[in-house]
Amino acid sequence: MQPRDKKKLAASAALQYLEDDMLVGIGTGSTVEEFLLAIKERGLRLRGAVSSSRATSDRLRALGIEEFALNDVGDLPLYVDGADEATPQGALIKGGGAALTREKVVAAASARFVCIIDDSKLVDVLGRFPLPVEVIPMARSYVARRLVGLGGQPVWREGVVTDNGNVILDVHNLRIVDPRSLEQEIDRIAGVVTVGLFAHRGADEILVGGEQGVRRILP
Repeated sequence: MQPRDKKKLAASAALQYLEDDMLVGIGTGSTVEEFLLAIKERGLRLRGAVSSSRATSDRLRALGIEEFALNDVGDLPLYVDGADEATPQGALIKGGGAALTREKVVAAASARFVCIIDDSKLVDVLGRFPLPVEVIPMARSYVARRLVGLGGQPVWREGVVTDNGNVILDVHNLRIVDPRSLEQEIDRIAGVVTVGLFAHRGADEILVGGEQGVRRILP
């Protein structure tokens, strides 16, 4: 089975949480694109969506799904997003698409976070995927030095500017055995906007698409 087919399985499984006239938070990435396509194909009638990135906003417009600003709607019942890595305990690495800050905000504002992934993203320990850190531009070198002090190897994602006007450092060579503590420690570094560790507000449910269908994990 191809990776896209596994993503489609997980994305389709998340449709069960949608209700007519529902307002949902929508993440960013290839698995989320499959989720949006599945909504359109099933003809589900959502009230609209709160987007986590400009890329997702473009997809919503193309599919005719109305977009709402988070400031105008308050808390959300549901947020659906993918991940670059996920543990069975619900901790995630996100930010491969450089949307980690807005994703973290929408996740925090949502009562339930359903994460949809293919089985290649499920790991016992986070860190094989480089950890994204969004940084204000003037602090890039300073933050990089602090990240080296934490045992990582930060690499500037050159040519990438986030929707918030910031830069991304991808931190390699980490083995993240305590994601909650590391998230807190990196967030405290001056100049860091946010880190792509979703541990304090991780996934409430993970839907994993694989060869045998969809596995549901409740952390």
